[in-house]
Amino acid sequence: MADSKADLKVLFLCTGNSCRSQMAEGWVRHLKSGIIEPYSAGVEKRGLDPRAVQVMAEAGVDISGQKSKRIEELEDLDFDFVITVCDHAREACPVFPGNAGIFHQGFDDPPALAESETEESAKPAHYRRVRDQIKAFVETLPEALAD
Repeated sequence: MADSKADLKVLFLCTGNSCRSQMAEGWVRHLKSGIIEPYSAGVEKRGLDPRAVQVMAEAGVDISGQKSKRIEELEDLDFDFVITVCDHAREACPVFPGNAGIFHQGFDDPPALAESETEESAKPAHYRRVRDQIKAFVETLPEALAD
């Protein structure tokens, strides 16, 4: 039986905390509960992307209750790792107190990719591809953080 207190506190950080970091938080809650305590935040706060909620629900993961937040809202927490999931967040990543390890695993930006689509029905495919890539990354945790 898993311990009720997770071993590692991990923050997923992206630009707007609307899509990629939210998906990562959802996947960790779904796949690594009891091993990793996940959080997500952004350099900015853009609100939860409805397409991210939709494609995660298709995969059996409900992120609809998660909230978009800025990194400053979590500054009192002591993280073991901060994982940036986009280049902008990696470049803008603030210095964290304590000994948080900084790890970068970039993913394409589904909203930006979807903008290029003229057919509404084609837009979710970009979200699904990135969702699946994030899931594959989360499945490697926490071992991948030891490298």
